[in-house]
Amino acid sequence: MHRRTVIKNLALIIGGAALLPACMQGNGKASIALKNVDISADQENLVGDISETIIPKTNTPGAKELSLHLFVLKMVDDCYKKEDQQAFITGMGQFTDAVKKKYDKSFAGLTTKQREEMLLSIEADKDPKNGVNPKELKTFYGIVKGQTVNGYTNSKYFMTKQVVYELIPGRYNARFPYKQKQSA
Repeated sequence: MHRRTVIKNLALIIGGAALLPACMQGNGKASIALKNVDISADQENLVGDISETIIPKTNTPGAKELSLHLFVLKMVDDCYKKEDQQAFITGMGQFTDAVKKKYDKSFAGLTTKQREEMLLSIEADKDPKNGVNPKELKTFYGIVKGQTVNGYTNSKYFMTKQVVYELIPGRYNARFPYKQKQSA
């Protein structure tokens, strides 16, 4: 009789252990709470990879380290009109399709040179097939690039380590050479 209880409990433990990894993965939602835009975790990673390509990590922190991709998503959610938000989402899909068509890989699987090539072709407005990129794709890239640079130049790291902020930019110098005005 005790053997049946042990086997039943063992079956529950094994079943729970099998389901645990599925429960730990989450539901595929973005790590940031957004009200107006619905972004998946893969789309968040795509924006992060694009931001990291724009501002890569060198001897200074990169875009992902400063969480600029989350800044971009929050700005799109809070500060852009519905039309621009929709163009952003549509452009993200077009970007994914264009990368898949050109390299037969996802953007995350590309080398740094291929990533830069892809972004430069969008900036130069050169689509290999049609000659012109869709409007939504350019809107998507423009928002990501603009907000990434905006977030970087307004980040705590940039304002404290790169540009030393001075509360009062001019200093009083009592020994500054002075010339009196000459009357006419």
